[in-house]
Formats: sequence, C-alpha cells, structure tokens
Amino acid sequence: MSRSTAADTPALSRAGAQQELAAALDAFDEPAAQAVIDRQLATTTLDSFLSEVVLPYLRELGERWERGKASVAQEHFASSVLRGRLLGLARGWGLGLGPLALLACLPGEQHELGLVAFGLALRARGWRVGYLGGDAPLDTVSRAADDLRPGLVVLSTVSDDRARAAVDELRSLAGQHRVAVGGAGATDGVAEAIGAIALTGDVVVEAGRVTALAQSVRS
Repeated sequence: MSRSTAADTPALSRAGAQQELAAALDAFDEPAAQAVIDRQLATTTLDSFLSEVVLPYLRELGERWERGKASVAQEHFASSVLRGRLLGLARGWGLGLGPLALLACLPGEQHELGLVAFGLALRARGWRVGYLGGDAPLDTVSRAADDLRPGLVVLSTVSDDRARAAVDELRSLAGQHRVAVGGAGATDGVAEAIGAIALTGDVVVEAGRVTALAQSVRS
C-alpha cells in the first residue's frame, strides 16, 4: 500500500503542474501551456494556482535566466503568455461594492505579473481593482488616487533602487493615501522610509493581511 496520503496529492500535483508549465513555455508551446493552466483552474482554487504554480514558476524562471539557463526569448514568451492569461482572469475586477485597490508598477518597472497576481488575490477577497500597469509615472498614480480615493494604493518594484530614487514622491503619496509596496524591492527599510505597508510575503497571505487591515479600519 502506498504511504502517500490524500493530503500529499495537491502539493504533488501543483509541483507537477509547475514542471509541465515550464516545459511547455520553454518549448514556446502556447497551446500546451494554456492546457496546463486550464486543468489547474478546473481542479484548484485561484489562490492555489497563483501561489503554488504561477509564482513559483516565475521565481524559478528568473533564477534560471540569471544563471544563463533560460534565454531572453523564453523569458519574454513566458511572461507574455502568463500576462495575457492572468489579465483575462482579471476581466471585470473593477466591478462590485468592495473597497478599491489602485495598483501600479513604479517608474521604470516592467515586471508586473506579481502585481497582477496580487490584484487577483485581492479580487477574490471582495476588493475592486484599478490597474495602471507597468512603468507608471508617480504623478499619474497620485492624480488617480486623488480622483478615485482608493482604500489602498499598491506599488510594485523588483528593485529597491527604484523605490529609493522616488522616496520623496512616495512619502508624499503615503501622506495622502494608504500605500503598500510589494515585489522583491519592497524591503522593510524602503517601506519604513516611505511610511508604507511592506508586502514581503506570499501574495495570497498578503492579500489576506491587507483585507483584514481594511476591515479593522472600517469597523
């Protein structure tokens, strides 16, 4: 009799799905990658799909790219396929009656998949999402925040240098709105300098944390 348990199966299937997704995207096989995604979305929650398949795959891809084990073409292809699919899942995420989260990447930042995943996790918790995308000028973010009065402004960067270069503008924004910074560049030191919430953990966990914070403020 196998010593594996039912509790082992999801983790194993998620790891297998990540490997299948990597193989398809490395081979520039978009239909195969879409089929992997279809199977995961049919058999697991969106939270699990994001935190156990998509984001681990992106971290692994980034590590391979840094080691020269993945080409620029592979990285761009994978990002394009996943961006299109995640934004497809995001359709209508601005609708509803929940609090609004305004999402943007810092100026110069083009890596937006983690931010989109965070937006999807927020949407699953009742938030409405306004998405300004990559490389968003901070004056544009500030004007949009003034107009929309979001419950949270989320800014993402993989480089703390980008955040430190804009610390004065970010501190000003955080003086007017609740701001959170996420991505690999969102260190506790950067967040403290800005007066923002640091989103340094798993996107699903952090989405739950800011949701609880928003609820405590409203109560």
